[in-house]
Amino acid sequence: MKLGRVLFLCTLFTSSISFYSKAKLPLSIEEQRVIKAQEAMPGVNDHFDWSAFKNNWAHKNTFILAKQSLSLLGEQLWQYSKEQAKNGQVVDDRPLYWTRLAIISFVKTSANIYSQSELTALVETFESTSRGRDDLAYTQATDKRILLTGFDPFLLDRNIKQSNPSGLAALLLDGVVIKYTKGGKVITAEINTAMIPVRYDDFDQGEVESLLAPFYALNNVDLIATISMGRSDFDLEHFPGLRRSATAPDNVNVYTGANKKNPLIPSLLESPLKGDEFVLFSLPYQAMMKAKGPYKINDNRGITILEDGAAKDITANSLTELVDKIAVQGGGGGYLSNEISYRSIALRNKLGSTIPTGHIHTPRISSFDNTTNQAIIAQIEAMLIQALAEI
Repeated sequence: MKLGRVLFLCTLFTSSISFYSKAKLPLSIEEQRVIKAQEAMPGVNDHFDWSAFKNNWAHKNTFILAKQSLSLLGEQLWQYSKEQAKNGQVVDDRPLYWTRLAIISFVKTSANIYSQSELTALVETFESTSRGRDDLAYTQATDKRILLTGFDPFLLDRNIKQSNPSGLAALLLDGVVIKYTKGGKVITAEINTAMIPVRYDDFDQGEVESLLAPFYALNNVDLIATISMGRSDFDLEHFPGLRRSATAPDNVNVYTGANKKNPLIPSLLESPLKGDEFVLFSLPYQAMMKAKGPYKINDNRGITILEDGAAKDITANSLTELVDKIAVQGGGGGYLSNEISYRSIALRNKLGSTIPTGHIHTPRISSFDNTTNQAIIAQIEAMLIQALAEI
């Protein structure tokens, strides 16, 4: 009788291990592009050596060990990518992006003892640390503090080699201390940055709000700027709009079904995002427009509203004139660039924060252009200095 019970328990245990060893997650469209990226850009994800993690992954036989390992790996990838960019070794945002996806692909598809929900949590841990979200502590004794966000490359099915200047700005400016003189006194400011995914679902699940809420609640930084790639010049997006209207997909090829005749309100944790149709850029735009560099800096007040069932482009001078209007596009368009701007400012207003906040659209680049990227980032830094001098 005892022998039978032992054999039964052994069989049950063996079956359980077998079940969990087969628990894998399907690769997203984003992750499936890794092979194509490697073919198009040989070596793009070879800069960071994660072979030790790969060799040891099968030995991480508890969830806690696996989580600790992935958290550390994400932190190492983030720090290494910043160091390589700042040292002039790999001044490029794409290796971080594609290496992150390669590692996630490995974790999702390797034999393991974890359930799908555990694997999902492990991937989220790695995403968080490799995007700099867990590295937002101000450690230097400066007079002021700046928080910036950058974006991943996007529209990769159109151009797999695409870079994003805002992502490179996040790598190059994280931890940097900028200096300027005001009233004969040298003022210092430390910059912290994080990288944002180009995925609608992450926004709907509160990616922006969870990142920024602690800063707005404590009012403990002096300036928050969200940055993305935009048009031919720099645009300071004066009036972000509530709704999505872009027909372009995100990085996992999700289409919202929105368009200019049918702008849609995004979600926040399964409920419609609540707020005014338009909100207001609160950085000192006039000072920022004086920042020297090769690109023109525009105070962009152009928006699109819905009127009699049709999209209408207008130029607004104040929020007052937009009170009864329906947003189709904010100054930043109808995609996630506009949305991160809207969500950050709406959250600021809701929490009663006084932190000046706004969105900077950088000039657009094709594929990758190191000289152009460097010029863009230098002008962003000049804008930040001009803004701080007015705050």
